[in-house]
Amino acid sequence: MSTSGAFIDDDISEELQPYRVMSKCAVGSLILAVLSLLAFVFPPMLVLPFIGFLLGILGLRAARRYPDEVSGKPLAILGGLLCGLAFFGGSAMHVYTYATEVPDGYQRISFADLQPNPREPDMPIPREALELRGKRVYVKGYLYPDGQQNNIRKFVLVPDMGTCCFGGQPKLTDMIEITLVDPLRTEFARRKRGFGGTLKVDTSLKPVSGVNGVYYQMTADYLR
Repeated sequence: MSTSGAFIDDDISEELQPYRVMSKCAVGSLILAVLSLLAFVFPPMLVLPFIGFLLGILGLRAARRYPDEVSGKPLAILGGLLCGLAFFGGSAMHVYTYATEVPDGYQRISFADLQPNPREPDMPIPREALELRGKRVYVKGYLYPDGQQNNIRKFVLVPDMGTCCFGGQPKLTDMIEITLVDPLRTEFARRKRGFGGTLKVDTSLKPVSGVNGVYYQMTADYLR
């Protein structure tokens, strides 16, 4: 065979090499690995690294099973590894925070504990909330935006980002008026905060500027 014929055969073989597609699962895993940073701030976002980890496994399996058709093995390994670290690291961090964030002498409550009982429609607040009067409690929520930004002493705490950041009037039982004792102060931020103090529960609405009024008030001597 002539040398020129060998060159021609090489050119033809290169042209006939199969086209390999990039694994969509591998790419998706790497994208979710970047978004997984949110999981360290917002616990519900832990679903992102979990899904990304699964996509990384699927992408790696596809690249190994069909090596001549699917590429993206390094991306799948990198994305799956980063998502796995984010999921387990973020989970451990949030579990540790939950276990240690409530100081001694405070009782953890949530806004769910303050909602009216549907079986007692005549009572605007539940009996369980009335039993919390005068107790030292710890609750987490978001500062309701009222124009204050820094050096805030008195504000309304609400349970979710929708009310906090997108306006709207919260439910009466979704608000706690917080008053920080001196020298404590806080600032407005779109992140969940924890406050501890003595809870006051009124059976009649207390007028509060900017909202319809509140049933719940807290004199807070602890913030996180």
